[in-house]
Amino acid sequence: MNPKKMIEEITTLPIEERVMIIDSLLRSLNQPESEIDKKWIATAHRRLMEMRAGSVSTAIPGNEVFDRIWQRFQK
Repeated sequence: MNPKKMIEEITTLPIEERVMIIDSLLRSLNQPESEIDKKWIATAHRRLMEMRAGSVSTAIPGNEVFDRIWQRFQK
């Protein structure tokens, strides 16, 4: 089956099934690396504990972080 025909058929599926297909395709392009995932989880956990313990003086809201990122790339 050619890609154009596949896309036409996939777009007729219910949204849940299309999401499953998209997820599978993205995972096939970007294989998860368990060691990297473990390090990110450890970092997130450490940062959460720092926030809860009050050792972080100022947290930056997520939307502000993303606004700053977008501003950098728009230049």
